[in-house]
Parts: sequence; structure tokens; C-alpha cells
Amino acid sequence: MKKKVIQTDKAPKAIGPYSQAIATEAMIYTAGQIGLIPATGELIEGGVEEQTRQVLTNLSAVLEAAGSSISNVVKTTVFLKDMGDFPKMNSIYAEFFGENPPARSTVAVAGLPKGASVEIEAVALIG
Repeated sequence: MKKKVIQTDKAPKAIGPYSQAIATEAMIYTAGQIGLIPATGELIEGGVEEQTRQVLTNLSAVLEAAGSSISNVVKTTVFLKDMGDFPKMNSIYAEFFGENPPARSTVAVAGLPKGASVEIEAVALIG
């Protein structure tokens, strides 16, 4: 089984020594995305709702670059700086995943890169 590095300009560049995603013959494993605007590398203005929307837009772009889509996501992990933001994040998340959402874990963390409020990583099927 070979792995393929996924890179797209439609999502923020990695801010460290990692790939946006790695694809195998059947699966895609994304790096965590925060609410960075791809063109500027700056965190989107606003709160957790705006950041969640940008995060999921970024994840969609990475998945599409790998030959997949958000509808093929089977598992996500959500990292929240404040678990009190869960309802707001969950509302935007539901817009992207609708019916038959993927399995998900959500954890509170002490901090995220660039002071982000939310980070999400995904595992998806190819195709």
C-alpha cells in the first residue's frame, strides 16, 4: 500500500512539518484544520461559528484535492478551546454533514494554534 501526500492552495498551507492530508488506496487522513483563510494565512474574524465554517470549508478543499468529499467522511475529531462553544460549533457542523453524519469525538483542549477556538481533523473514504 502506498501513501500519497495531498496539497492544495484552496486550503491553508501547513504551519509546521506535516501534510494537509495523506491518502492511501482507500482512505484519506487529514491534518487538523483551524479557521485560517487560505489566501492570507490569517485566522478568520469572528467567533467559533465563523471559525467552524472556515475549518469545514478548508477540510472540504483538502478532501476534494484527494479525490473525495465531505460526504465521504467516516470520522472526525473536534478540538474545542471552550466546551461552552459546543452548541455553536455543532450547529455549523450539522450544516456540513446533515443526514448520516460521520462518527465524531469532541474534546476540550488548553489551546490551539494561532489562538483558534476550534480545530477539526477527518478520516474519509476515497471517491
